[in-house]
Amino acid sequence: MESLSKVASNMSKFYRLNPIKLGCEVRGIDLKTENRPEVIEEIKKDVTAHRILVFKDQGIISGNRHVEISCWFGELESTFYKHPKSPHPDVFRVSNDSREGCTGVGRTGWHIDGSFQPAPFAYSLYHMVTVPKQGNTVFAPLNELIEGLPSAKRKEWERLWMLSDRRSGPIHPLIYPHPLTGKKTMCFHLGMTSDYLWDYGTPKERIATEEEFDRINKDIHYEFVKDDGKIQYSHKWEEGDFIISDNLAVAHEASPETQHKRDSVGLRVLHRTTIKGTAPPAK
Repeated sequence: MESLSKVASNMSKFYRLNPIKLGCEVRGIDLKTENRPEVIEEIKKDVTAHRILVFKDQGIISGNRHVEISCWFGELESTFYKHPKSPHPDVFRVSNDSREGCTGVGRTGWHIDGSFQPAPFAYSLYHMVTVPKQGNTVFAPLNELIEGLPSAKRKEWERLWMLSDRRSGPIHPLIYPHPLTGKKTMCFHLGMTSDYLWDYGTPKERIATEEEFDRINKDIHYEFVKDDGKIQYSHKWEEGDFIISDNLAVAHEASPETQHKRDSVGLRVLHRTTIKGTAPPAK
């Protein structure tokens, strides 16, 4: 992961960046009112550079303002169920109480958002409106995961393509270069993949057997949890947190505690938007 000294040498003139295990905390800016073009450009550059920005002490950001901030990064793409209590049609509202938001979200395995799209979502923006006692969101850097693979596994994954479980889902390479940084990253979803293809587009192309499919999913999962989840960054939400993530560079999963009952951990309400991807994954 990015060294602290490197991050420290790249502090913004508009706000303070404090390095964390993955990405940076951001202080000294009010997202509810900030609209200066030069600041927006700086934020966009820092999201690309650091992959996750955790804006602290933002208070409650309205649904309309959440959407306005999201539009800094491109066109919104809203493919989710519209909960009646969502503050805006483009804001996905999730909760541990079905009366307050959609439940069970993010619990089907490690993934990036939008793998079922021709171009996966470019960015995800999260805001915890009601903070529970427990209910972390867990992130992991994809480039470091790939670079740390054993040689044989890396060669195998380079040959694999994923098929989304959506009926009209596309076929994506499992490993490909990030469209902005060129660093190797992954397109995958352990809970929404119907098949894997070997050597797609070549004379050796074939669908993975059922046994291979199960093994590949287990192998991917293992890389996130090995060494007691050393590669993971588990974000404990605090009041006023607003996260902007490079969805193509980091994987995530909702922790089991996100589904704990309201009477044991309190109400959890998270708002999320997703930004339309513009670059289909390609070798």
